[in-house]
Amino acid sequence: MDPQPTGLPPDLADKMFRDRKIRAAITRKSHFMFFHFYFAHYVRYPTAKFQHEMFRLSEDREVRNLLIVAFRGSAKSTIFTTSYPIWAILGEHEKKFVLLLCQTQAQAKQHMMNLRRELEGNHLLKNDLGPFQEEQNEWGSSSLVFSRLNARITAVSTEQAIRGLRHNQHRPDLIVGDDLEDIASTKTREGRDKTYQWLTGEVVPAGDRDTRMVIVGNLLHEDSTLMRLKDDMDKGRIKGEFRAYPLVKDGVIAWLGKYPTMADVEDEKAKAANEYAWQREYLLNIVPAEDQAIDPAWIHYYDEIPPPLPLFEGKYRSNMVVRIAVDLAISKRDTADYTAMVPGLLYETREGYRLYILPKIINRRLSFPETVDLCKTLEDSYYESDGRYPAFVVEDVAYQKALPQQLEKEGLHDVRTTRPGSQDKRTRLILTANMIRNGTILFPRTGAEELIRQIVHFGVEKHDDLADAFTTLALSMTEDPPWVPRIFVI
Repeated sequence: MDPQPTGLPPDLADKMFRDRKIRAAITRKSHFMFFHFYFAHYVRYPTAKFQHEMFRLSEDREVRNLLIVAFRGSAKSTIFTTSYPIWAILGEHEKKFVLLLCQTQAQAKQHMMNLRRELEGNHLLKNDLGPFQEEQNEWGSSSLVFSRLNARITAVSTEQAIRGLRHNQHRPDLIVGDDLEDIASTKTREGRDKTYQWLTGEVVPAGDRDTRMVIVGNLLHEDSTLMRLKDDMDKGRIKGEFRAYPLVKDGVIAWLGKYPTMADVEDEKAKAANEYAWQREYLLNIVPAEDQAIDPAWIHYYDEIPPPLPLFEGKYRSNMVVRIAVDLAISKRDTADYTAMVPGLLYETREGYRLYILPKIINRRLSFPETVDLCKTLEDSYYESDGRYPAFVVEDVAYQKALPQQLEKEGLHDVRTTRPGSQDKRTRLILTANMIRNGTILFPRTGAEELIRQIVHFGVEKHDDLADAFTTLALSMTEDPPWVPRIFVI
């Protein structure tokens, strides 16, 4: 027995049950009405304003590309992955080949199972859309084929190659992606590149000129596929709409029908695995994984650097040496990394060394000649009248090897190289954690915000060039001590 539609006037629902022409005319034009009639068993709470907007956007033909980020339990997957593909075929959009994108083949099979279960158990929907049959094709994809409407829904995963995918004469005219990435796949740049390149290099070209793309998911990383697509929209490379719907924003609850009070929100928060999951899945904040390398509470700030203190009537003073770590990027393309230069003042005390990060931090897209010229300028600006020159520290790897050689040719006085060994970036950053936590490394109150953001949110930031340069600088204190200790002062 079909459930009573929720959210529709009883007399209208009764007419739609009795007359196929009436329900076809109403649901053909409105995804909202389609959902609240055929999928009424999903409607347990009054529909929220943001959900009305999601339905409206799904209906809008002018929105060629749509990116939806919404809190866990918001019904975004039910609306866009279960209901919308069927409405797009039955409704006035008259799509012929719907392609569902999932991260894994197991998820793709689950999506098709959910759709099949709806069609088999929902008699009105089955009669209006059917008959249908399930197929496996040469790509290993599972499909539901609707012969009466000459339409197909096929689910594929990011693990599959899909070049040349067709249904009869139709190429995919609707592409719907749901949670294409997870924490593990976004952790490395290689993983992020793989998903984005699969989507833009294989899936999108498989479509046609009027193909529509809808991607729903969560914000897992500043450089995730969703964020890259948003960046493509912001820069005009693709046209479309991006919407983010957190559960709570500025104290306002998005779905009052389900969460009437903040106490209800707090009850939901108590169910989350931890604070990271709550921030990421419900408030839509991009946060590091639970194994965060640097805790923001560890950051120590300074307002001013103490002057060198005299000892024995000024005969000796505390050692103060400037080092500048350089992380080189040679491309100036919009998608390229930045050249990062992090200067620090090494200050000798009775207990050992302190490293004061200096606020004149460089984070720009520079060509190789521009980098060399900037290093020369920095040497002049940090030169001390007593003959002390700043030391430049560069990793002796890949294309960066050329920079120390060129700087020495240009006459710079102190150029040093360091080798990172077999440790990855995250491990090297973790090696600086104790120096940060115990105050051996101090940061300026202002002027190092982007650097701090990169080291605190390492793993989710789009760029990590400043974090790399910082690590090189900090570890140079232990790998290549700045001086042989002589006399320590406080």
